[in-house]
Amino acid sequence: MLTGTVPAQADDTTYVALGDSFSAGTGTRASTDACYRSPYGYPVLIAQSQGLALDYQACSGATTADVLAEQVSALGPETSLVTLTIGGNDVGFAAVITECALPGWLSDCEGAIADGREVLVHELPGRYDAVLAAIGAGAPDADVRVGGYPLLFNGDDCDWATFFSASEMAELNAATDELDALVEQKTTAAGHTYVDPRGAFAGHAVCDDAEWVNGLSWPVVESYHPNRAGNIGYADAFWPGSGTAAATGVPSGPSTQGFQSSVDQEARAVLAMDLTSPANLRAAAAAGIPPGRLTALVAQLRSQDPDVVTEALKDLAALDAGLERHAPRGDAYLW
Repeated sequence: MLTGTVPAQADDTTYVALGDSFSAGTGTRASTDACYRSPYGYPVLIAQSQGLALDYQACSGATTADVLAEQVSALGPETSLVTLTIGGNDVGFAAVITECALPGWLSDCEGAIADGREVLVHELPGRYDAVLAAIGAGAPDADVRVGGYPLLFNGDDCDWATFFSASEMAELNAATDELDALVEQKTTAAGHTYVDPRGAFAGHAVCDDAEWVNGLSWPVVESYHPNRAGNIGYADAFWPGSGTAAATGVPSGPSTQGFQSSVDQEARAVLAMDLTSPANLRAAAAAGIPPGRLTALVAQLRSQDPDVVTEALKDLAALDAGLERHAPRGDAYLW
């Protein structure tokens, strides 16, 4: 969905793509440099379909400060199109996802989201103003389109190596809605076009039948970002028809499910959480998880029998799900 007037074609062929990992194409399994800048990222699809010369400035991990310090200098009077996604890293996207993926008895999901919301409410509005002012000064005649972020979760955590509860996923989506509302308000107030990807991504979240967003993936950097199908969807949202047109006849690459981790990889991911450290066992006991049961399950993750490992992963997920079912409202498992 687009808010604002979008011209059918840009006036010339100079296109500068600014932003973070969602603009750099992270998640498409086609990194080209330290910034990622995938050939399957939505800016490339837009440029290909519209015959635009692309200056790909977006960089994985970028914040608003990075856009100001390292990216907006690429703009000039000749720039006709600018696209941007930014703000997720300012509010701690990776840290929040990582924290909330831990088992409920170890996770401070509530604290992580609260920290992000503090930045969102008190700091990000001014940072956004600064970025949009710099874009306006650097490319005064450009068509500027600023994207929001899709909702990542559908309420089902289908990966045994992550422990998102239903309430945590709902709050992660709610926080995304809050971020998108700010992005829309700032973008439209500056006279630019806001691009809302949430409608296009509906039914394509992590664990949906047709995922446009990767779940936990290897390498981990690919996780919780739009895959190649998601970037086609993003391109179509930024410039209707451009993603579909550019992708015609181009292999989309293996599906997200094709890149799902093996049981061994999932076991290693859980073992890396160090669930049986003395501090973590104390936290489990305080939450009503029998330490002996937890220790036994972690030992089974080291088995050479994949069936034993699979059952241990299932049982660990069940322990975490039991906490969610029995948690009273307002406790640490709800944000």
